[in-house]
Amino acid sequence: MEVADSAVVSPVVTGSRLSRQVELKKHMIDHNTEDWESNEGFEGLERVGGVDLSFIKEDEVNACASLVVLSYPDLKVVYEECRMVCLTAPYIPGFLAFRETPFLEEAVKRLQHKDPGLLPQVIFADGNGILHHREFGVACHLGVLTDLPCIGVAKNLLHVDGLEEKHLLKEKIKDLHERGNTFTLTGSSGKVLGMALKSCEKSTKPIYVSVGHRISLDTATRLTHSCCKYRVPEPIRQADIKSREYIRKNVNAS
Repeated sequence: MEVADSAVVSPVVTGSRLSRQVELKKHMIDHNTEDWESNEGFEGLERVGGVDLSFIKEDEVNACASLVVLSYPDLKVVYEECRMVCLTAPYIPGFLAFRETPFLEEAVKRLQHKDPGLLPQVIFADGNGILHHREFGVACHLGVLTDLPCIGVAKNLLHVDGLEEKHLLKEKIKDLHERGNTFTLTGSSGKVLGMALKSCEKSTKPIYVSVGHRISLDTATRLTHSCCKYRVPEPIRQADIKSREYIRKNVNAS
């Protein structure tokens, strides 16, 4: 969410974040590390997590951070936590994770301390992984900091590395006729940055899946598809629903 004028942000702050981002990126793993990831039906996967931030209307600072854990494969909510947070860090293009991820990381760590048996085996983040200006988006950031497999799922395509060729994308999107159809997002550099996925029959718009941490793109795409009842995968959808409900009941009602 772009909420601040990046021109007024100190170059020192930007440089510090760039250095930290580069350092964290060294620890990012873009392939499968868990046994369940290599199984055709994801045998051994029992818990999938979703995170999201919902903002109060016309408020760019106060938001509700939500973490949900769903059972897999039936996708029932088994854990939820919502907390109001204050986002005081400025928004800088390409560094959104520094503004939002600390609150999501804290939510994961609280669950790990409170009930480690409910800790998700993979987290879906509402945002991008390596489909990012410097190939290290929110999903990578959160994955590395929590050391959990993480998948980035975005509703809109981030135009990086030549992916802004809209007329070509429109033609490819038209070819996504059935649920589960995909096409690879390859940048002008030749690097595969993610996958466009038609996640449900009712929506003509794909979602954009990218690797966050400790999972391959193929596995991330297949798992995302298996978690979609609607356009957005259920872990993210439920995190969004819970956070908006929390704001409505605890903030708007007061």
